[in-house]
Amino acid sequence: MNILIIEDDPTLSRNISEVLEAEGFVTASVYDGTLAEKMLKRESYDCIIMDINLPGITGYDLCKGFRIYNKDTPVLMLTAFNELEDKIKGYDSGADDYLTKPFFMRELVLRIRSLMKRAGNTKGTIADNNIFTAGDITILDTQKKVTRQGKPVELTPREYQILLMLCKHHGEIVSKADLVKEIWGSTFDANTNTIEVYINFLRNKLDKPFGTQSIKTKVGYGYYLDV
Repeated sequence: MNILIIEDDPTLSRNISEVLEAEGFVTASVYDGTLAEKMLKRESYDCIIMDINLPGITGYDLCKGFRIYNKDTPVLMLTAFNELEDKIKGYDSGADDYLTKPFFMRELVLRIRSLMKRAGNTKGTIADNNIFTAGDITILDTQKKVTRQGKPVELTPREYQILLMLCKHHGEIVSKADLVKEIWGSTFDANTNTIEVYINFLRNKLDKPFGTQSIKTKVGYGYYLDV
């Protein structure tokens, strides 16, 4: 899931980014309202975290302009004020939720998950045609990049193809024959132990460093991703 953080406090922005990436999200940060306006028009995101007091364009005006052409992407506003009038103004601008500084990061994560679930962007689904998530695993297919808990995982092309196929099946069992056919082609011998070797490589890179066992084997049937 791709989240844009629009916050002019560099320390807070960095802290939010680190927490969200540890939760498996992909983040981008911008500190200026005018630049954020350009990014919102150029790129698509699954959720927007937006401070109100921004240089260039305020969060109110930024959100109002964003809602002219995007009615669906959830917007969570951040502010140092806790006045009712400020909240009303934020909601009138098109915000979906409101969080007053200082706040607990855990609450921020819960709010974001709730907003994305309401918008239909749940973990384990396709965020768009190029970003796939499964638990704390994120795959950016256009860049062929994989992260887990916000940390990059370096994979070979074959390892990457296996992981992507397992992720696309959302926990369903994928047979060894289907993996071989998809990745090596129908002329490759499906009885070879090549898949077992690559699965072992993948586990050593994706599971072992994080103390998890995500790639499971169903003996006699195939492999599946359990997150």
